[in-house]
Amino acid sequence: MHIALPSETVFHSIESTIRAYRKYSQKNISEALSDITIDQGMILLFLDRYPELTQNEIADLVFKDNASLTRMINTMVQKEYLSRSINPDDRRRFRLQITAKGKEVLKTLPPIIQNNRNSSLKGITKNEQKQLETILNKIRANCT
Repeated sequence: MHIALPSETVFHSIESTIRAYRKYSQKNISEALSDITIDQGMILLFLDRYPELTQNEIADLVFKDNASLTRMINTMVQKEYLSRSINPDDRRRFRLQITAKGKEVLKTLPPIIQNNRNSSLKGITKNEQKQLETILNKIRANCT
C-alpha cells in the first residue's frame, strides 16, 4: 500500500504554517520585549481577561501540558511578570496575579499581536478566513 509522505498532507501544511507564524510573531515580540515568549504573553493575556483561571485551564488554553505550564509559570514568577500565592478559598491551588511588570507587557503586546495577525492574513479575505476556520473545526471534530 502506498501512503503519502507526511510532507505531502494538509496536516504538514497546517503544522508548518503554525510554526512559521509563531517564529514570525516571536521575532516581532522579541524586538520590543527581549525576555518574553509568545506562550508567556498568551498566559498574561488570558489571566488579564480571566484572573480566576486555574493552571489546568490555562494549560488547555495555551496548548501545554501541566508540567510545561508549571515551568513557564515558575519562569514568569522569577522574571516578575506574575506573582503566585496560595488560594485562600482552596489551599491546594495557587492564585496567579499579574505584577506591575506584567501589566507593562500587557500595554506593549496588543499592537504587536494585531500587527502580526494583520500581516499574516494580508491578502486573505474575511470569507476565506471563515472558510478556513470552518474546515479546521470539521477536522478537529473528526478527531474527537
